[in-house]
Amino acid sequence: MKGLGNIGALLSQAKQAQEKMARVQEELKTKTVETSAGGGMVTVKVNGDGQVLSLKIDPEVMDAEDTEMLEDLIVAAVNEGLRQAKEMMSAEMAKIAGGMNIPGLSQMLGGGV
Repeated sequence: MKGLGNIGALLSQAKQAQEKMARVQEELKTKTVETSAGGGMVTVKVNGDGQVLSLKIDPEVMDAEDTEMLEDLIVAAVNEGLRQAKEMMSAEMAKIAGGMNIPGLSQMLGGGV
C-alpha cells in the first residue's frame, strides 16, 4: 500500500503546480513587453497573454506613397513583441516546473519554445 501514498503525494504536487500555473497565467496578463521596429518608428506593447495592447506609429513614417514600408514595420514590431511575450511566458512557467521537463507542457501553453 506504500505505492498509493506515493501516488497521493504526486497528485498533490501536480495540483499545486496546476494552481501555481493558473496564478502565473493571470499575472502574465498584467506583465508587458515593448518592442519597436525601424529605429523606433513603430512601437508595440504586448502582454504575457499574447495580446497586443498598443501600437504607436511615428508620424514621420506615414507616407501615403510608401505604405508597404509602414506595413512591414508594423508586422516586424508585432512579431517581435509576440516572440518576447512568449519567451516571458516560458520563463515564468519554467520557474514553476523547477527545471523539470514536463511532457506536453509547452504544447499546453501554446508553443514549442
